[in-house]
Amino acid sequence: MSAEIVNLRRARKAKDRVEADLRAAANRAQFGRTKAERKLEAARREQDERAQDGRKLDR
Repeated sequence: MSAEIVNLRRARKAKDRVEADLRAAANRAQFGRTKAERKLEAARREQDERAQDGRKLDR
């Protein structure tokens, strides 16, 4: 039985590549939208917050 030999430099670079791809996907989702899409999302979020605030109980 022999263990598989792993080149640590290649493993580290492969891990970094995967992390960079995940970060790029998150940036595409956050910044890759038109101004109208961002404005629509902000309006929906504001509407949801107002609806939720209206349902809060006063103490």
